[in-house]
Amino acid sequence: MPAKVDSETCTGCESCVDSCPVEAIEMQDDIAVVDEETCTDCGACVDACPVEAITMD
Repeated sequence: MPAKVDSETCTGCESCVDSCPVEAIEMQDDIAVVDEETCTDCGACVDACPVEAITMD
């Protein structure tokens, strides 16, 4: 299951963008957005997020 970003918690720091090995995360209006088709469910973004705004179900 692809990563999910809580837009209320995301601070727009871009740590997740830098951590994604397949470039599946982009910033839209200062909020991280995951491309579900590209995401490989690796969890790197979850570990990189300093505010725990990203989860894997």
